[in-house]
Amino acid sequence: MAPIGESDEVVPLVGSGARSRRDTEFTAFMVHAQPALSRTAWLLCGDVHRAEELVQHALVRTYVAWPRARERDPLAYARRVLANARIDHWRKHRREHLTEPDELPPGEQPSAALGHAERDALVRALVQLSPQRRRVVVLRYLLDLPERQVADELGLSLGAVKSAASRGLAHLRRILADETTTIGHLKGER
Repeated sequence: MAPIGESDEVVPLVGSGARSRRDTEFTAFMVHAQPALSRTAWLLCGDVHRAEELVQHALVRTYVAWPRARERDPLAYARRVLANARIDHWRKHRREHLTEPDELPPGEQPSAALGHAERDALVRALVQLSPQRRRVVVLRYLLDLPERQVADELGLSLGAVKSAASRGLAHLRRILADETTTIGHLKGER
């Protein structure tokens, strides 16, 4: 029997080959990707120290998901983790700065014609219009441009602008009426 260490027999440790290959691949990726991730993190937050923390977080999360991340584009995966981490941090630590009603510019008072809820409902309804109708309605009624100017800006005939505006408004009325009815039912109104 040969003394310990002089044997030709190599006994592999269970799972060590895959783990070491994973570590080697990830180390090579990390060396290559860290400068780009650092630049991206700095651009996202503007603070060197916070950027370093974001990069470390992104690399840890990428390492944990390495088998899945390396299948496609690991740098894209790490950038996505980086951006999501920045957004999560911003959401947790942001501070809202409310403006006193008397400090608002004229026309922006809380008693203005469209409150926040009404504006939100309008924006949601506008998104449901076709792009052409949405552009016509916004230019014609929200920016208060004359039909001829809307037609010129969009490269449409005057008749097409009139038709798109009419159909767009009718569609908006249906959407907003449905929303008002739904809200009324939720509140228990009839």
